[in-house]
Amino acid sequence: MRNPLRPLFPYLAKYKKGYVVGFAALIITQLVGVTIPLVIKEAFDALTRGVTSQRLAFLALLLLGIALTKAFFQFWMRWILIGISRDVEYDLRNDLFKHLMRQDTRYYNEHRTGDLMAKLTNDLTAVRNIVGPGIMYSANTVVTGIVTIALMAHLDLHLTLLALAPLPLASIAVKFFGQRIHESFEKIQAMYSELTEKVRENLAGVRLVRSFRQEDPEMRQFDRMNQIYVEKNKRLIWITSFLWPALALLFAISFLLILVVGGEHVLSGKITIGTFAALNIYLMNLIWPIVALGWVTNIIQRGLASMGRLWTIFAVQPAINDRLAPEHPIQELNGEIEFRNLTFAYNGFPILKDINLHIPAGKTFAIVGATGSGKTTLAALVPRLFDAPEGAVLVDGVPVRHVPLRTLRSNIGFVPQETFLFSDSIRENIRFGVPGSSDSEVEHAAEVSNILPEILSFPKGFESMVGERGLTLSGGQKQRVAISRAIIRNPRILILDDALSSVDTYTEEKILRHLTEVMAGRTTILISHRVSTIRNADEIVVLHGGTIVERGSHEELLAMDGHYAELYNKQLIEESLEKEI
Repeated sequence: MRNPLRPLFPYLAKYKKGYVVGFAALIITQLVGVTIPLVIKEAFDALTRGVTSQRLAFLALLLLGIALTKAFFQFWMRWILIGISRDVEYDLRNDLFKHLMRQDTRYYNEHRTGDLMAKLTNDLTAVRNIVGPGIMYSANTVVTGIVTIALMAHLDLHLTLLALAPLPLASIAVKFFGQRIHESFEKIQAMYSELTEKVRENLAGVRLVRSFRQEDPEMRQFDRMNQIYVEKNKRLIWITSFLWPALALLFAISFLLILVVGGEHVLSGKITIGTFAALNIYLMNLIWPIVALGWVTNIIQRGLASMGRLWTIFAVQPAINDRLAPEHPIQELNGEIEFRNLTFAYNGFPILKDINLHIPAGKTFAIVGATGSGKTTLAALVPRLFDAPEGAVLVDGVPVRHVPLRTLRSNIGFVPQETFLFSDSIRENIRFGVPGSSDSEVEHAAEVSNILPEILSFPKGFESMVGERGLTLSGGQKQRVAISRAIIRNPRILILDDALSSVDTYTEEKILRHLTEVMAGRTTILISHRVSTIRNADEIVVLHGGTIVERGSHEELLAMDGHYAELYNKQLIEESLEKEI
């Protein structure tokens, strides 16, 4: 049968020297500790025989020395073993985050952020508890149990067997309740993920919630979910509440048997009062290991349930990878792009059909079309945000699947349709494109995107915090910061996906004037619903229903009097109406 802890072995192996030292301290702690009842036995027996004050003082100092020695090694046992659990948690969290960063866009479309957050917090803590307290107290229970029972048997085998008779029932109780703890905790963690996702959605969309005055309905829904979460936790409390009293009852029976039978043995002279006392102390020493067994069972079952959830992340390997990249990877790109007989579907729904395009290196290429025509998807296939069929998308004549992802994406500056900024300063958001870039490079990128004057007008300039997701900036300002972030990379391929939709035509004209210099000599893909944005492109393609219906220069497309001309005339009318208003 496969060990359920096997996935953790590589992490534990990294700290095997620490575990050896920690377990050595644990063994010494228990070996020293079990001598205390023997010293007490000697003291009790000495009192019945007559003893000098010097002898009692010696035994008292001996007890103190044993206690101090045990405390010393117990400190190092906890420091080392619990400390290792934090190191394993650190490694595991890093690996989980790294694995999530390698996942493709499709993965995040299919997995909720709240669920992933719950796994990297609550579930990870539960797994860490296996590695720390779980392992430590399990080993402690085994060592204490073996040594204590051996010494009890040495003192009086008959009484030891009698005292331990009820304890096999403890293992039955632990197994019975342990399975139910596991099942219950799995349900609790799943509900915690639901609750986390609900909070994340409402905090991210708080302005929308307020705009539609949905605070009360959302609070009522959260209250219902929170109540379910509490009820599931109370169910777990109900289960564990049976486990502890059951173990306590079994120990009470053991003490009763020793008191009755052991008392008779003392009265009949079969054992001394010291032996009777030592047996009772040893039985008391067994209470914590057995109780810890129930507690550790709780920890391990919770941890195993959480491990199953965490390893669902590791089980999903990135669909977009470097499996086909050559042994001697391509280091630089010129920027030539080709779509060859491209047909692409997402979740079985066709998005692009039979696309054939060639974009020479250094040229500016524009894509227009109605919403849902496939413009964004077409551009996203170049940096492999989605994977096109093999050989359908090429860069410099090489299928993109054969170009290492690091090389491909480091040569692309991408401004997505939905602008995302980090909750950091404007400088760091721009510098995100090239970590470590100089202040002058940051300012130049801001100047190109025509946001430099506005940044300098802020009280803190480039150090101004943009707020979560850039909420303190306007839509146009966020887009221009995103453009700066792409430009600072000095990419061979620049993709602007409707990157000027939130700026006015005057600002758009100024940005395009600066971008003309930047775009010179590099391949640029412009996606826009505005004709003014793309009219000067070397070639314009019109998509409709996922297929190319028109292509050519601005003048050539107007002469066709088709989709492009219709779009152009419609925008002329809209601009005319705006001026009248």
